[in-house]
Amino acid sequence: MIDLRSLEVFFWVVRLGGFGRAAERLHMTQPAVSGRISQIEARFGVRLFDRASNRAAVPTPKGIELYAYAERMLSLGSELETMLSGSAHQSGIIRIGIAETLVHTLLGGFIHQLHQLYPGITPEITVEITPVLQAMLLNGELDVALLLGPVNEPRVRNVPLGDYAMVWVASPMLKLGAGTLGLAELARWPLLSYSRGTLPYAQLSALFCRPALPAVRIFSSSSLASIVCMAVDGIGIGVLPHAVAQPALAAGQLRLLDVEETLPPLRFTASVLETSVTGLAAKIADVAGQVASTISTPYDRT
Repeated sequence: MIDLRSLEVFFWVVRLGGFGRAAERLHMTQPAVSGRISQIEARFGVRLFDRASNRAAVPTPKGIELYAYAERMLSLGSELETMLSGSAHQSGIIRIGIAETLVHTLLGGFIHQLHQLYPGITPEITVEITPVLQAMLLNGELDVALLLGPVNEPRVRNVPLGDYAMVWVASPMLKLGAGTLGLAELARWPLLSYSRGTLPYAQLSALFCRPALPAVRIFSSSSLASIVCMAVDGIGIGVLPHAVAQPALAAGQLRLLDVEETLPPLRFTASVLETSVTGLAAKIADVAGQVASTISTPYDRT
C-alpha cells in the first residue's frame, strides 16, 4: 500500500511542477521529497517522472495516471477528516489571496466569521492585484483567491461576492461645477485609479481612447487608500468603487461627480480549484460568499 503522505508529496510535485516548490509547500527538504518519489518507483518498478526532460517534474504516462488517483484519494481523505472531526477541529494554515477593494469591505467580517467557524485555522493573507492572485491560485500557491472574477478556467469554482459600482469623485476644492461633466472636461485633470495591468485601469484607459478627446493622465496605484488620499488632497479625480470612497464622501472630504459616462461595476468572486485536495478551501469560499451577501454594495445614482 502507498501511504497517503507519499501520495500527497507526489501530488504536489506534479501540481506545482517541481520538487523544490513541492518541498516548500509541504515544509520538507527537497531530498526528502525526492526520497518519497523514489520509494514509490522502487516499490512498484515504475518511473513516475521523465528524468531525461530538461524540466525537473514532467510526469510519465504512468505518473499522469497515478496523479488522478492521488487527487481522488487525498480529496476523500480530507472529506473523511472533516466528517470525523467536525469544523471546530479543523487546523492548519489556509492561504488566502485578496484584492485590495475587498480589504476595505469584506475582509474584517470574513476573517471574523472564519474564526468563529474554524478556530483552529490560521489564515495567511496575501493582498495583490487580480492578475497576480489568479496566477498564484492556478499555480497552487493559494488555496482561496478573492478577486475580480470569475476566473474562466474549467478547473476553477467561482463563488459570487457581489458587484461594486464605480463612481467619479473629487475634492470640493476642485472647481468642477455642479452640472453633468463630459470626458473632455475630466481629461483636464489627472485621473486617480487602479494600477496598470488591472481590469479597471484598462476600462478607464479605453474610455478615453477616442480621437476627439485630449490625452489623459492616469495616476495609477496598487493602494486604494493612497488613491483616496490623493483625491481628498485635490490632486485629481478619483475613479473608485463607491464602497471604498464612501467614508470620505460621508465626511465631506469628497463629492460625487455627475459624469455623462459610467464605468461597468467590478464583479468579485471567491475562487478555488475544483481539484483542491483541501476540502476546506471550498467551504471557506462559501463563507466569503455568505459574508458578502450581508454587505450592501449597490449605488443608486438617483
